[in-house]
Amino acid sequence: MFKKKYITLALTFILAFCSTLKAEIVKELVIEGNNRISEETIKLYGEIELNNDYSEIQLNQIIKNLYSTNFFRKIDVKIKNNILRISVEEYPVINQLIFVGEKKKAYREEVKKLMRLKEKQSFVKSFLVKDIETIKQLYSSLGYNFAEVDVKVKDIDKSNLDLLITLNRGEKTKITSINFVGNKKIRTKRLRDVIASEEDKFWKVLSKNTALSENLINLDQRLLINYYKSIGFYNVKLKSNFAQINQSGSADLVYTIEEGNRYIIDKISTNVEKVFDKKIFFPLNKEYKKYTGEYYSPFKIKQLLEEIDLLIEENNLQFVEHNVEEIVKQDTINIVFNIFEGEKNLIERINITGNYATNEDVIRSELILDEGDPLTQINLDKSISQIKARRLFKNVKYKVSEGSENNLKIIDISVEEQPTGEIGAGAGIGTSGGTIAFNIKENNWLGEGKGLAFDVQLDEESIAGDLTFTDPNYDFLGNSLFYRLSSERNDKPNQGYENSVVSASTGTSFEQYRDIDVSLSLSASYDDLTTVDSASASLKKQSGAFSEFAGSYGFTYDKRNRAFMPTSGSIISFNQSLPIYADRSFILNTLTGSKYHSFNENVVGSGKFFLSSVNGLGDDDVRLSKRRGLSSKRLRGFEKNKVGPVDGGDHIGGNYAAAINFGANLPNLLPEDTNADIELFLDFGNIWGVDYDSSIDNSNKVRSSTGVAMNWISPIGPLSFVLSQDLSKADTDETESFSFNLGTTF
Repeated sequence: MFKKKYITLALTFILAFCSTLKAEIVKELVIEGNNRISEETIKLYGEIELNNDYSEIQLNQIIKNLYSTNFFRKIDVKIKNNILRISVEEYPVINQLIFVGEKKKAYREEVKKLMRLKEKQSFVKSFLVKDIETIKQLYSSLGYNFAEVDVKVKDIDKSNLDLLITLNRGEKTKITSINFVGNKKIRTKRLRDVIASEEDKFWKVLSKNTALSENLINLDQRLLINYYKSIGFYNVKLKSNFAQINQSGSADLVYTIEEGNRYIIDKISTNVEKVFDKKIFFPLNKEYKKYTGEYYSPFKIKQLLEEIDLLIEENNLQFVEHNVEEIVKQDTINIVFNIFEGEKNLIERINITGNYATNEDVIRSELILDEGDPLTQINLDKSISQIKARRLFKNVKYKVSEGSENNLKIIDISVEEQPTGEIGAGAGIGTSGGTIAFNIKENNWLGEGKGLAFDVQLDEESIAGDLTFTDPNYDFLGNSLFYRLSSERNDKPNQGYENSVVSASTGTSFEQYRDIDVSLSLSASYDDLTTVDSASASLKKQSGAFSEFAGSYGFTYDKRNRAFMPTSGSIISFNQSLPIYADRSFILNTLTGSKYHSFNENVVGSGKFFLSSVNGLGDDDVRLSKRRGLSSKRLRGFEKNKVGPVDGGDHIGGNYAAAINFGANLPNLLPEDTNADIELFLDFGNIWGVDYDSSIDNSNKVRSSTGVAMNWISPIGPLSFVLSQDLSKADTDETESFSFNLGTTF
């Protein structure tokens, strides 16, 4: 045993000694074969210094450094008689990328942006293979699943070439039908609302989600699993998914689900390693009681993990790790949070690769880790999650490797770019008139992670358009900043006026405290308002041009379990607008709130309230275009803009508006294959107050209605029906016992 140890040590010493003997001092550097790359550049990238010892290991590192530049096809390094001789064979340079067959300039530009091979850069054959796959993946993400890519090399001379790239995207694979098998407890229509894929219909002209793609199917799978688990189906499994291509070239998409049982959280506990003071984590017991006895949800686990992280941060604990242990017992789950001390490593360097279109600082701004910080798996996972949440990349991966010392680590983050532009349109027609909308948006403007959006909306009373620029992480402070220009033209004969408004605004929003967001903004507007000829004398006094410069602030307290299709929790928002300069000064206040409760997996109830007031300052009256009203969604059973105070036959809105709404969806009233949901509702509302003429009735009366609403995916598009009965109203109100709307996004 001892002999083996001595032999091993001896061999190690001999190898190290021999390696040292082979080292040679470099006094002269000779470079051969370089035509395009200068000797100084090779010396710089190779990290070569004269009068230094170079062993075989160091010579291999020079070769590795030079290969990493992608300048050279072949490299040979030798040292003899103190002369370091480097022979290189350079890659040819791509003079032009010539695209043939793709008519759309936007697609050609996107392909060019995603390719690793670039004009005026080296032609590396291994990159070409990857680029062909990237192009096919791009087309697949757009629904062209059988795209063909052919590349031909046209040599100009030994050092230069052109690439002729022929693109044939073929036809889109449209989704004819989406079906679910095994969903005994969750209705098919709700699952269709959860997933991103959509069935191809004649009205969905612009929707990209009607085309079959691997990315879309993977997203659907994640959405389905997350939805089921969020309502307690802990062991849900997506047993299979397949897309069958039919004779027409379209796809029938089928998801097979094994729902399993719905689990309740029986017990939650903390297992703290002895190195930490257990008293630090005692406040968690109060949070645990809130969730004990409720249905399991990963969102609830996430919220509790955030509470743990908050305690770790408040107590300045370093190198802390935690994990979650979930113990299943029949139809219940015990949750154990293990808190322990991790390895005491520091971050030496963070490398980011794959971001050919996105600036590196956009990615680094999402990291909560920095070079020199303690490395914990918790913060690393959070950082990766934040990068993914920007939705700029198709994939985000990371690798942790050893640094220059034992306690130093290097983090390599690789991202895969994806298209970030969006285009959409929508239209609707119903008893309240028709609506047309169009929008176009880029979420990664100039590779800076900023958004640029243009929206236009037209209905029977107004046309409006706005241009918005958004920086979601201004100056890397975590604050969102926006600039907006908008123009609006309104013709409201039922309210006695028409006007044109041009405005500009800027603002910011940020998380002040946990679950509490703050918004601040400034706006300037010009309102040219004209009353109709039939308006009363007091109403005609409202005509004129009005300029104003105002500031506003708001708070939002959000405790919903999720923003999309919430099943529990609440959200409350308050906003106030104050005049800085105005031809007619006013203060505008708005308070809204919603509360959600899940009765079972298919029945979710909600209660909502809305309160808004606008009051003139001094002797100023509130002009017509600023008066308050209620939308048809807040007070069903009444005609649009025909509730509240009346002046000479015109419904003019009020200084105050309030609404309370209760609703619950009713499952299984109609067969599953009807693709219809029914909701029972009870609405209360009031619009009152007239400040410009005391002789007009304030119309201070609570209106109320009840009824049923149905949403139906019909063959001609999504239809919504409301059948209602007013319970109380004012004499001047105009009711509407039946209404419908046919509308969709294209």
